[in-house]
Amino acid sequence: MKTEIDTNFYTETYLGKLGELTLKGGNIRVFEKQLLCNIRLALETVEAKVKLLSGRLYIYCTKNSCGAVEYALDHLIGITGWAKVQAVEKNLEAIKIAVRKEGEVAKSNGAKTFKIEARREDKDFPLNSYEIATEVAGVLFDDGTLDVDVHKPDVSINIEVREKCYVYCSQKKTCRGLPVGVSGKGLLLLSGGIDSPVAGYRMMRRGMKVECVYFHSYPYTSEEAQQKVQDLAKIIAQYGNDTHLNVISFTEVQMKIKQKTPEAYSTLMLRLCMMKAANMLAERINCDCIITGESLGQVASQTIENLAVTESFAEKPLVRPLIGLDKEEIMDTANFIGTYETSILPYEDCCVLFSPKHPVLRATIEEAKKIYDSMEIDFLIQKSFDERQIFRYSMRDVIGEKWSLKENF
Repeated sequence: MKTEIDTNFYTETYLGKLGELTLKGGNIRVFEKQLLCNIRLALETVEAKVKLLSGRLYIYCTKNSCGAVEYALDHLIGITGWAKVQAVEKNLEAIKIAVRKEGEVAKSNGAKTFKIEARREDKDFPLNSYEIATEVAGVLFDDGTLDVDVHKPDVSINIEVREKCYVYCSQKKTCRGLPVGVSGKGLLLLSGGIDSPVAGYRMMRRGMKVECVYFHSYPYTSEEAQQKVQDLAKIIAQYGNDTHLNVISFTEVQMKIKQKTPEAYSTLMLRLCMMKAANMLAERINCDCIITGESLGQVASQTIENLAVTESFAEKPLVRPLIGLDKEEIMDTANFIGTYETSILPYEDCCVLFSPKHPVLRATIEEAKKIYDSMEIDFLIQKSFDERQIFRYSMRDVIGEKWSLKENF
């Protein structure tokens, strides 16, 4: 059953292009349903309507809601790009008027050349794609608004003939990937560094919902260090619609490690204790895997031997989405998702503060388990787990704070 959109009320239109999920064959409805659910939840507090039809996501909103819609689309995983469009009737005169408007805007922004990209989905329209482009190009070329350049134009003006005709110029690329929620749920070990937020984001792009855990060691790590991690959780939550951050105090655990463990093994033992606590939390909140920001060889403790030791303590599959990336690649993604500036704030986490000068590089599973067992530390890990704090962050709340327009929200 089709729902008519009140275009007198919802005066603005946005179009999102679906990407990878269009290749999902018989399962495509599952992916489309999740994508619609995610964007509707994000825009729940503003005046906007959403529909999905023939490989396109349509959002209709009021002028006051444009900021919220654009913010949500920038963070929506599952589309390759979006544009604000002119929705006009399917006749050549209406198309020409819309194209002229796009051309004039482009010229005012410094463009000198253009190209028309036409796509006719409605085969009942009398002109094919090439004929549409040819007919319409003259509107801008003949009066000297812009020159034609089909190879390297300053701007491409797009025309899509569907149930209506959609004309748009600028198209903003976005996250791509699969809609968050179609690939289970993972628990991210979130520190205050650059790597772990990127690891969480990369798993979200594969459709995984991500929950977070952070290990805090107050007073050895400051309250600012915890706030930094909370800010990171708030940023990445916007790509996955929401997340819970579990803060586990590990001060007593780390002091026990310092007392009972050879210095070279202290970082490794801390990782094993974190894995034990992560196992408990993953089981409690029904996560399918544990996610870390480890990258092979990036630091001394992340040798393949040490990674194998850490993995031996994981009761769920241990996923390392950054394992083959270098620091520059990770930083590029951190800048893209907006976590880099927060991650480099000078508040160190517990891993950094308790790092030995010369960590063990090639531990074995047998010796690591022997040292771990000698600490008799499981009761402290359980105590820390039981006393954890939980914070929730969501895209809906961010948009509600900035742009909420619904009277009853």
